[in-house]
Formats: sequence, structure tokens, C-alpha cells
Amino acid sequence: MNNFYNDFLKKVKELGISENDENQIKDNIRWLMENEINILITGPTGCGKSSTINALFKTERAKVGYGSDPETMDVEKYELENMVLWDTPGLGDGKEADLRHKQNIINKLREVGKDGRPLVDLVLVILDGSTRDLGTSYELINDVIIPNLQGEKDKRILVAINQADMAMKGRNWNYEKNEPTKKLVDFLDEKVDSIRKRIYEATGVLVHPIYYSAGYKENENDVQKPYNLKKLMYYILKTIPTEKRLSYYPNINKDHTMWVYDDGKKDYGDLIKNIFSKAVIKGILKGVKDGSERGRSGGIGGIIVGGIFGGIIGGVRSFLSEIFG
Repeated sequence: MNNFYNDFLKKVKELGISENDENQIKDNIRWLMENEINILITGPTGCGKSSTINALFKTERAKVGYGSDPETMDVEKYELENMVLWDTPGLGDGKEADLRHKQNIINKLREVGKDGRPLVDLVLVILDGSTRDLGTSYELINDVIIPNLQGEKDKRILVAINQADMAMKGRNWNYEKNEPTKKLVDFLDEKVDSIRKRIYEATGVLVHPIYYSAGYKENENDVQKPYNLKKLMYYILKTIPTEKRLSYYPNINKDHTMWVYDDGKKDYGDLIKNIFSKAVIKGILKGVKDGSERGRSGGIGGIIVGGIFGGIIGGVRSFLSEIFG
């Protein structure tokens, strides 16, 4: 958090506002960036959960551990900067193991945080794009996850199909351009539509699956760059609560080469910048309101005038441009 926070403070300092207003902004931004995000990641063995985590986040700084209770020993916990990733096994490891995995996921979904709200902000379900057999994944989504989601279920789950490059046995992937051919795009779009319909018919919950490839690096000469990783990040940010989105920033993989290739349907980099910009504005205002409710004094006063927010937004977007262009 420190680098982003310190750079952000420099931008605020340049605005020429009163010391009281400046301190209020600093206080609110720090409060926003200290909100913890909890993401539960699940999917069958071989779907690429680890490669996805490594691609999205700065996992070299993550602390890895396991649940302290015997019942949760197979739940891997990644602690990043104000972000916790709960890596839980999917189904398909045998009847006894599947029962244990189901209960572990249910227990985590029912857990509440200090604020009394559900601990898990988002469930990211990763599917294996190289297989047509999604039976156990549907069982996991329809019978375990969705029935135990609290609140607005459609806003707390994201279904993502990894290894898009290996769909149709990898024969329709353009490795030179690192993108699917038209034939593979049609196949993947049909798969997305089929998954959406099957989940809706079984649960009444409308999900919006996306496909991507987390990429890999076997050695210096065997590298497959990610595809649609920026789109995946955009959908994750859209789903987590607004007041927690700034906590995501310090954990972004800062290697800009990871974010180059996507389907081009939208400017996902610009959308990500907009999400962070809106989080700052809404977050500051929400921080003031919540701060007064928590007994914090002071207010933003007259800073919502003449381009002040424009300067802050410009600063946020400049940080992100170094990553996404």
C-alpha cells in the first residue's frame, strides 16, 4: 500500500487545498485502502487456480498457510496486502474428499466478518476450458456455492473458464498472435452461453461467465502469455464492494506484459481506471459519512469544487497507466 498511498498523497498535496481538507482526504483514503478483501477461489484439479493467482497478484509477497482446524486443512490461505485468497479444492477427488470439500466451502461462505457481513466478498469459480465434462463443476456451483451465498447471489459469484487456449485441443489457437481463431471464439462463446443457461435453469441466478488463459512459463524459451487476464480483473473489481476496491490496487501484478492480450470487445484497461477513480470519489464521500458515524470529526468542506476531484482522478489514472497503458 505504501508506494501507492505515498504517491497519492503527493497528488493531493499538489491540489492546494486547506490542511484540514487535505488531512481528511488522507484519512479517508487510508481507511479505504485498509479494508480487507476476501476472495474464495475454487475449481477442479487442473483448472489452473495457482497459475491464475500467480498471474493476477503479487504472490511473491503472499504468506501461504492453511486453516487451523482439522476440518479446513485442505483450504489454502494466501495473505496479501489487505487481501486474503481462500484456495479451496473443487469436486472430483472421491466421495469422501468431496463431502469434506463441500462442507469446507459451505463453512467459509457462512462465515461473517467483524462488521457482521459475509466474510467472503467474491467467489471465483474457475472451470477447465480444455474439457467438455463440467458435471462436477455444475454440482459445485448449483448445489454448494449458490445455495449458501448470502445477499445478492448474482453479485457475489464469478465463473471464469481458464485454459481457453487449450479448448478444442489447442488446434484453433493462434500462438503467434496469442489469440483464438474465429472458430475457437465461436466455440468459447457457445460454451459461455451454455454454462449461463444451465446455471440459471438450476438456480435462477444469472451469472456472466468469461473465458481467459492465465498463461504459463516453463522456462525462458517456453512462455505462453495470458489472454483476457485484464478482462478477468475487470470483472473481479466490478463484483467486489466499492469501498474495498482500492485495497485491490497494491496486489496487482505490475508486469505490464501480463495485461497486453484480450478480446478487444472493450477497453478493459480504461474500465479498470474508471472503477478505481469512482472508488476514490465515492469512497471519500462514503468515508466521511461512515467516519462521522464512527465518531470521526471533520468534513471535506468545500473541496468538491472546481476540478479538485479531477486532479485526484488524474493521479489515480496515471498510476494505472504505467501498468495498463
